Amino acid sequence: MVDTAVHVLRSVWPLLTAALGLGLSLAASVHAVLYKRDSRAAVAWVGLCWLAPFVGPVLYVLLGINRIRRKVAGMRGTELNHLTSLSTLACSLEELEAFIPKDRVNLVEMARLTGMLTQLHLLKGNSVEPLKDGDEAYPAMLEAITQAKKSVTLTVYIFSNDRLGHRFEDALAEASARGVAVRVLIDAAGARYSMPPITYRLRKRGVRTATFMSGLLPSSSPYLNLRNHRKIMVVDGVLGFTGGMNIRANHIIEGNTTHPTHDMHFRVRGPIVTELQAAFVEDWVFTTGENLFGDPWFSAPDYTNGSLCCRVIPDGPDQDLDKMSMAFQGALNVAKESVRIMTPYFLPDRSLISALNTCALRGVHVDIVLPSENNLRLVAWAAAAQLWQVLEWGCNVWMSPPPFDHTKLLVVDGAYSLVGSSNWDPRSLRLNFELGMECYGTELAERLDSHIRSVIDRSRPVRLDEVDGRPLPVKVRDGIARLLAPYL
Repeated sequence: MVDTAVHVLRSVWPLLTAALGLGLSLAASVHAVLYKRDSRAAVAWVGLCWLAPFVGPVLYVLLGINRIRRKVAGMRGTELNHLTSLSTLACSLEELEAFIPKDRVNLVEMARLTGMLTQLHLLKGNSVEPLKDGDEAYPAMLEAITQAKKSVTLTVYIFSNDRLGHRFEDALAEASARGVAVRVLIDAAGARYSMPPITYRLRKRGVRTATFMSGLLPSSSPYLNLRNHRKIMVVDGVLGFTGGMNIRANHIIEGNTTHPTHDMHFRVRGPIVTELQAAFVEDWVFTTGENLFGDPWFSAPDYTNGSLCCRVIPDGPDQDLDKMSMAFQGALNVAKESVRIMTPYFLPDRSLISALNTCALRGVHVDIVLPSENNLRLVAWAAAAQLWQVLEWGCNVWMSPPPFDHTKLLVVDGAYSLVGSSNWDPRSLRLNFELGMECYGTELAERLDSHIRSVIDRSRPVRLDEVDGRPLPVKVRDGIARLLAPYL
């Protein structure tokens, strides 16, 4: 009887294997056809699923499903509930037109766009202070944690287990020990940039810590390719920090001889802090199920601290898909005089390339500042393969001198600034959860414009003939790297 069963199994096993492979390929192909917005990506995934019947569907599940549908109950709805109190502090389009210089009224259209895009208020009465490198940002953040009285919330992509990470660990543990409510959210992939992850040390010292998209198995983390790249810290619900800086010792430039990295962070006061906190709460409840509301997490908004009009722009592979990309395009479309961009990773898609070129063709002066030394060689090679597409239509590209610059800035017409965590690449704009903050006002924009111009003064211009003149092996290398752009 056993021998007969084994014989039958052996005889039907090839058919069962073929049927399973056929079923997996068919299911993955149908999903790609239905949900992939880019037809080229759909064709590529369908082809892979049928050419590699088992490997293709598995890779599609792990890397190709780039949307996550958060349950809105207790998440997005709760986030908006936190923001209803801000309606009295909203800056109307008419007020914004009266606030900005008369020759920059074109920026009102940008505010109209982002208002429709995010469904969040543009808030008046904010102050935003640039903090250059970890030398300025980290002492300010550590001091804020030390002085916290009610709460500290922190989300970050990388929280390194290094000397700087230990300083933050000490400050957070001491705050928790004195009764401050502390919540720390670290991306699971970012936490593993240093081993062992600092999460163990934080939890051991009583700091409530969670990891975003943690787990190695698809059942516990079904979207391995989707990461939380946001950087937010809010203290007592009234003081915020955001930008592009992780918690890593290499962001400290003074005396640092091991991979120093420039970056810029921002200290924020005013009602916009409530929008920052709401973004943290949404990610925290998604990760842990714990809903943070009321005191001590949220405080009465105060608009007496500054003059900027600001709005948070959340972006991610969920209900916020493509919002940052559309914001970038909107800023380029309304620009009249100048656009200045700083980004470490520049791999714009076809729509952003067209927007940049159209902007330059309209007579707008477009400067794009990239680092000459990149911490990701594949990204630098892929970017080199695309630069001709913006150079040939009049955009200016500059390579900033070492050390590596991780700064992310967009300044338009000297009166509009967009700062945050987003890079100009597919990973940021399609796969990561990101957060931007738009600011209307000449004070901040002129400071950032001045910073970018000072970097340009030390940078090397990139010429079209230089890009076209790369040796053939280099062009092939860069072209192959560009094929990997969606996942770099």
